Amino acid sequence: MFRNLIVFLSLISFVACGSKPRVEIEDTPLNLTPTLQHEIIAKEIVNILENYSYKKVQAGDSLSNIVFNNLVKTVDQGKNYLIQEDIDAIEKFRPTVSQDLKKGDLSTPFYIFNLYSKRYLECLEYALTQVDAAHNFDIDENYVSYREKLDWFKSEEELKDQWRKRVKFDLLNLKLATAEGKNEDEKHKETLKKRYNNLISQAKKTNANDAFQLIMTSYTDAIDPHTTYYNPSFAQAFNEGMSNTLEGIGARLQMENEMVTIKEIIAGGPAFKDKTLKIDDRIIGVAQGKGEFEDIVGWRIDAAVAKIKGSKGTEVRLKILPAGQDISAQPTIVSLTREKIVIEEESAQKKVKIVKGEDGKDYKIGIITLPKFYIDFAAARNGDPNYKSTTRDVRLILDSLKAENVDGVLLDLRNNGGGSLQEAIELTGLFIDKGPVVQVRQVNNKVDIERDSEAGVKWDGPFGVIINRFSASASEIFAGAIQDYGRGIVLGSTTYGKGTVQSAIEMERFISPTNKLLIKASGEKKDADTPQGAPEFGQINVTIAKFYRVNGSSTQHKGVEADITFPTQFSAEKFGESSEKSALPWDQINTAQFNLVANLKDTNKILQEKHLKRMDGSEQYKFLLDDIKEFNKEDAAPQISLNQAQLKKERDANKEKNRARINKLLELHNMPLWKDGQPQPKIEFDFILDESLNVMADLIPLSKK
Repeated sequence: MFRNLIVFLSLISFVACGSKPRVEIEDTPLNLTPTLQHEIIAKEIVNILENYSYKKVQAGDSLSNIVFNNLVKTVDQGKNYLIQEDIDAIEKFRPTVSQDLKKGDLSTPFYIFNLYSKRYLECLEYALTQVDAAHNFDIDENYVSYREKLDWFKSEEELKDQWRKRVKFDLLNLKLATAEGKNEDEKHKETLKKRYNNLISQAKKTNANDAFQLIMTSYTDAIDPHTTYYNPSFAQAFNEGMSNTLEGIGARLQMENEMVTIKEIIAGGPAFKDKTLKIDDRIIGVAQGKGEFEDIVGWRIDAAVAKIKGSKGTEVRLKILPAGQDISAQPTIVSLTREKIVIEEESAQKKVKIVKGEDGKDYKIGIITLPKFYIDFAAARNGDPNYKSTTRDVRLILDSLKAENVDGVLLDLRNNGGGSLQEAIELTGLFIDKGPVVQVRQVNNKVDIERDSEAGVKWDGPFGVIINRFSASASEIFAGAIQDYGRGIVLGSTTYGKGTVQSAIEMERFISPTNKLLIKASGEKKDADTPQGAPEFGQINVTIAKFYRVNGSSTQHKGVEADITFPTQFSAEKFGESSEKSALPWDQINTAQFNLVANLKDTNKILQEKHLKRMDGSEQYKFLLDDIKEFNKEDAAPQISLNQAQLKKERDANKEKNRARINKLLELHNMPLWKDGQPQPKIEFDFILDESLNVMADLIPLSKK
């Protein structure tokens, strides 16, 4: 689901000029060139995706156009390094880049990579010259940091002016962070010089493997968002992350516009428990314990992660730009204690709530929170009768809830990114009698129907499932089956729409003995950073099948829509499968034969009416809508004032606005307000869960009727 997390947006360096059939790469600070191994792997990857993947996309003009756009966007998404002259120079390669890769010719993408790197180093070196230049912070001048929707710079003079403003903004940021009346201008200049020199140093460490990873990601992204190639180092990291443990804050990170951005919060980890960090928050600084912050804007993702990760029990402080706020916003500080997160043990949890229904009666509702669909495969294979799994844990929880005489059960699948397909099927079987749960269409169009074969149900009372935009894959299969059978109500917002199946294949299977001998004879050395035991040629995760609900509708692209809907700040245009241009489309196959438990059409209509009536008079609901509106406000190219007095005024206003927002929420929950000098309070109110419980309290008496 989160395949881009391991992509390097490495800030690198290169150049050049040349003509077909192969582009010669001129001398650069790094002089990065592809190896014979890279060329052979590229050729085989194109072969796999043309002939064996679910989509079977042929290399040609149409695909080349997408790969070209991906490559340019990956190296310079914010349009802060390349100029129009550079784009014009590489435009001739647009129609042929995928055909070149099919032949194992990597000269064009390496040319583009090197050209970007050359510009990148030139910009940073120019920035260093501007640190000691005179800057007037009293004049009215604006800076645009993120220029994706703007045109490329027309000249080097325009590019230099952008970087003059960038330096001025960085200095102004440091000045505003200094206590009033204190002059630390020289210290700020030294800080910036250290920052820029560090970025230059990181860029010069970039190697051909980094370039190859980025190039192949640009290609696989053009096929579909869940197909990807991992070089040996990344393959090792991916496989360890899938099967073992992580030490750190418990978040998956991705580089976006030169900022480390949070894309997933791992259940059970420090970030999950703290509840402060959110999806799309950006980490701009890291401090170890009580030490000084290091600015990590523009760092390579691996270098930034190395600072954030650390040993169990150690403290890390993060400087955060909250999601939805521009880079001029006042950062917040989040302190976390690192832990060892054992991914297989993200277990189901339960609690019980008493909810008063509209009829005046108290209803006892059991809440099961399920962060992922897990199973201890090793223990199961070894015949351990007590192996751990989602279904086993939830079965025990249902037994305890029945012993507590609950009136209804609510399963919370929000932010559940999936996991074991078999567990999704078996968990469905706890709530329905035996029958089909999901249909899987293979590459050859054969449809397999996966069934729950165990007769009987574990819970046959009122049942609800909460979903959101980050409920994906196995979560969507479960929620879709409950909805199709009419077994319960589905509440929340439309799910992610990840309805495809991937297989991880080591590339060694596709490298012929002859090619292996050629690579060995070439004398190419392994990358010194490659871990011991990593797959020598990397691996490809390729899409091989597609999921369909028992009603025949694919979960791909559309996801599962809730019966009782809640608004969300995570729009389909920006988040989820529908935001991916290369995502496989939604389609439909024949309905599987299954026995409907109940027709909930009329029940859902009544529940929706009661829900909307409550929302009409809910101040918390209005607060949620205002929050969503603020989060999604659009500005094509937000301008930041470089006038010190004006920027300080804007920051102070935003700070007070944030304080007022938090105090409004605290007031709605009859909590003490946040006063000056106090640390920002952690907000743990869950309006979606509270209202879902109210809907369940409406459902319980209807179920009895």
